[in-house]
Amino acid sequence: MGTRCGRQTVALSTKPTIYAFTSIAGKKEGEGPLGNQFDMVFEDAFLGEETWEKAEMRLYEKCFSQILQKGSLSPSDIDYIISGDLLNQCTSSAFGMKDSSIPYLGIYGACSTMAESISLAAMLSDGGFSAGNILSMAGSHFCSAEKQFRAPLEYGGQRPPSAQWTVTGAGAVCISHGGPIEITHITTGKITDLGIKDANNMGAAMAPAFVSTLTAHLKETGREPCFYDLIVSGDLGLIGKEIALELTGKEGFDISSNYNDCGAMIFDPQKQDTHAGGSGCGCSACVLCGYILPEMIKGTFKNVLFIATGALMSPTTTQQGESIPSIAHAVALSKLQ
Repeated sequence: MGTRCGRQTVALSTKPTIYAFTSIAGKKEGEGPLGNQFDMVFEDAFLGEETWEKAEMRLYEKCFSQILQKGSLSPSDIDYIISGDLLNQCTSSAFGMKDSSIPYLGIYGACSTMAESISLAAMLSDGGFSAGNILSMAGSHFCSAEKQFRAPLEYGGQRPPSAQWTVTGAGAVCISHGGPIEITHITTGKITDLGIKDANNMGAAMAPAFVSTLTAHLKETGREPCFYDLIVSGDLGLIGKEIALELTGKEGFDISSNYNDCGAMIFDPQKQDTHAGGSGCGCSACVLCGYILPEMIKGTFKNVLFIATGALMSPTTTQQGESIPSIAHAVALSKLQ
């Protein structure tokens, strides 16, 4: 059973591990700096379907079949699926998994969903509930997200420089025991709202949540930032990344040498027209499963702090002029010898 290190952090005692992982991405993501890292890249944004929403559902189905294949697992081997997405009522992950016949927990954490899913799966595994294999999944689709949160692509609206590009992609990890990467600590975030109302500048809205969770994690574990080979936020983008560095410095922590952001990593700002970088549930999921975990297996990173961030807004709250409350959840990972 895990032990509390403070108000927000839990140290896991039974050594839940990441046993298998996979990542799939769209064409634009495949053309980015990490394109050759993804297990599967789709050239067709529709994935053979008639609508963007059905394409996103298919994305989840493909991710599910891929994680089973990579882990040499069958559906009967999986005790739980914990998954979420950006669409209303999390329909793409629910519809994508509806034929799996596996106990399913649907969650919503916006772009923080991958870290939230892993957090819940790790604590469920550590809690003595005899859960052998748990799948944590998250994904998003650029076209369906634009249609829901902004305007359909046919509208041809102008995107401001601060806007981020929702990643078309998904990632999945199987949490079990005996894998090569241990999940050591979970730090659950608190909702943070500093009054940002611009839905096209979510990096600024989410950066304070990242700093809040990072600060809580370091203080409650007693670790210094240098303990981690990589501290990575889950899609603040280029603007939010700079804000995060500034705010973290004001808290007395220097992360300038070992910090990066998934939204800043997944696209090339010089060659790809993605403005402030990537976002969406699929962004941190793809970067984690396509780049970070493989690099941990290689030994490039031994200790990683993965902090995915999410803007907890909806089209309705934005239209009604509400500010954007945000959240960030941290997962501490260590490569086993």
